[in-house]
Amino acid sequence: MIAARKFVVLLLAAASLAAPAGAARADIGTQQLGARYDAGQRSILFRVYSSRATRVELDLYAVSLGAPEAATYVLTQDAGDVWSVKVPVSALRAAGITGTVYYGYRAWGPNWPYDPAWTKGSAAGFISDVDAAGNRFDPNKLLFDPYALELSHDPINPNSSDATVFASGANYRTRDSGPAAPKGIVLPIGRSSIGTKPAGAQKDDIIYEVHLRGLTENDPDVPAAYRGTYRGAALKAGYLASLGVTAVEFLPLQETQNDANDLRPNTTDGVNYWGYETLNYFAPDRRYASDRSPGGPTREVKAMIKAFHDAGIKVFIDAVYNHTGEGGAWNSNDKTTYNLYSFRGLDNPTYYSLTADLQYSWDNTGVGGNFNTYNPIAQNLIVDSLAYWRDVIGIDGFRFDLASVLGNTCQHGCYNFDRMDPNTALNRIVRELKPRPAAGGSGVDLIAEPWAIGGNSFQVGGFPSGWSEWNGLYRDSMRKAQNELGVVPVSAATLATRFSGSSDLYQNNGRQPWNSVNFMVAHDGFTLKDLYSCNSPNNKQPWPFGPSDGGSTSNDSWDQGGAAADERRAARTGLAFLMLSAGTPMITGGDEHLRSLQCNNNPYDLDSSGNWLSYSFTADQANFDIFVQRMIAFRKAHPSLHPQTWYSGSDASGIGTAQLQWYTPAGTAADQTYWNDPGNHAIAWQIDGTGFGDPASAIYVAYNGWSGAVNFTLPPPGSGKSWYRVTDTCNWAEGPDTAAAPGNESLIGGPGTNYGLCARAVLLLIAK
Repeated sequence: MIAARKFVVLLLAAASLAAPAGAARADIGTQQLGARYDAGQRSILFRVYSSRATRVELDLYAVSLGAPEAATYVLTQDAGDVWSVKVPVSALRAAGITGTVYYGYRAWGPNWPYDPAWTKGSAAGFISDVDAAGNRFDPNKLLFDPYALELSHDPINPNSSDATVFASGANYRTRDSGPAAPKGIVLPIGRSSIGTKPAGAQKDDIIYEVHLRGLTENDPDVPAAYRGTYRGAALKAGYLASLGVTAVEFLPLQETQNDANDLRPNTTDGVNYWGYETLNYFAPDRRYASDRSPGGPTREVKAMIKAFHDAGIKVFIDAVYNHTGEGGAWNSNDKTTYNLYSFRGLDNPTYYSLTADLQYSWDNTGVGGNFNTYNPIAQNLIVDSLAYWRDVIGIDGFRFDLASVLGNTCQHGCYNFDRMDPNTALNRIVRELKPRPAAGGSGVDLIAEPWAIGGNSFQVGGFPSGWSEWNGLYRDSMRKAQNELGVVPVSAATLATRFSGSSDLYQNNGRQPWNSVNFMVAHDGFTLKDLYSCNSPNNKQPWPFGPSDGGSTSNDSWDQGGAAADERRAARTGLAFLMLSAGTPMITGGDEHLRSLQCNNNPYDLDSSGNWLSYSFTADQANFDIFVQRMIAFRKAHPSLHPQTWYSGSDASGIGTAQLQWYTPAGTAADQTYWNDPGNHAIAWQIDGTGFGDPASAIYVAYNGWSGAVNFTLPPPGSGKSWYRVTDTCNWAEGPDTAAAPGNESLIGGPGTNYGLCARAVLLLIAK
């Protein structure tokens, strides 16, 4: 066992990378897998795991594509099922490998035992593509290292477009994938700065979710060579800081199958734009680097992270550990034909959840077999790669895609989420990767997408302590309140609960309001504008806004009757919901200027100008951008809006007490009669800011969900004070000052003042 050093320090020992204080864990990286030079760069140690292989060979290459291996070594298995070999650099030079070292593995096992007569492209030794134990060994497939720090290329790319070379089954098993296969890259020892990590509490964060390529690919202010890259994204740190963003959350940056996007430009055929098909969990995606030479992607992503850190912005990445880019069966009724890129060819039942007979993948994702997250070895890879991205690459937090799969307690033949089982990946991640404390400090922010497909995978509010969640019930409640009045019942009590942090979901298991990541829209659905401009999806339209398939038909969207001004009012109201609710708000890239995808709600395959952010704004878009900036600034300036713990009296069960009070439009305290009446669609509340160190002694918010105007009677603002308007999202107030700049708030009046608020709008007042 390694007692006091982390995997990443072992990996780059000569670089003297010190672990953050308190972050070291004895159980991270104990197997020391991967390929790394010794301190003097005189030899390279290769280590790979397989519990079922009977023979493993290492192939070394001088070039990454289109050529045979330059040298081959047989690995030795130890008692822990790690196969290893140490290769002197002098031997590599003698074999003609004088520059970058590219490598991959070939593995034999019970379904295909080693036969000395085997040569590349032969069937010698073959018994079956899959055996009763679920093994899928095929020595004709070169397998990249799950712990490789960079990959040379994707399986499908402009120089190699034949997918069948990687497949098993009768038609493909003897095809040698070696020349075409992605290779691991052995990185030389190096060091570069990630700057000083921001230590702010998550409760104070404003999260900006965006696709890295889409952020700058269409930005004329970024040099053409850097658009769509890590280097280009680094140039947007100042812009996001000026918007008020404290955390940028990138869609997946780990290596994914997306080189094919360049194979067929201006089409959606085979395109993977979003990046949720992870090939390798350590390697930064090469396609997002302006420097794609070996080591270039790693250096460039770290430089980008430093730029954001220097601007005071955390960097989160979307991590996809529920399935991999190897995918599932080529055909649902064919158990033989699967891709063999890496995990499956090394140890299929270790890395994937299988059906009870071990012949097929078990799938709760809809896009391929579940990663076997209950297996300790598969968990090692998850934790080791997270630690690498945290400590070497510099990431501050992770959002986990379909994270319910990380709570699975069954390896094969079933699925069951159990947050109480200490052996799940969910609980191991919290134990070994120190979550950031509630008040801020060192640690990582852990955010779950708390659902998958089928079983008991919908777990909003069901995750263990240490985890925050995308609050899908916040999204659904707020959308329905705005867009489906009279069609779907949403009570005032439900709205009050969501506005005050969703205590029904997070309070009973020891979590706090900030564990609720509140959002109106995300990447996989309508944009904020389209949520209020589209009655239904339009995914089959021509390029560049389509075509794409899939996408939910239940969006709780509405075009507001087709009036553009009303659509913008609805967007202001939805944005105000986020900034005035307890929890952690998340907006999606481009929503600050009313980006539209023309009603496409599933643009996963659109690597197009329609899906990239635009920086050419109309006057209405520019006004909305100012509104967003000022609402973010207001939230950040008023700590009572982002409490660390629950408001006193905020559970919508009564009139409220010390810190938060609920009011009817008439200005009376909301009581059980009001809460229990399903016909009430307007609510107001007042927050006492004195206990939070808030510069405003009181904040008043009113929401009118009715289709007509409602008169609100204002409560007392405090002795000697009056109410001043910060914003009214109604059409009459639209313009560059829809939200007032600090000091320019309009006097409204004192207690008992009547304020007429238009339909489906939010009013925000402060006492001064």
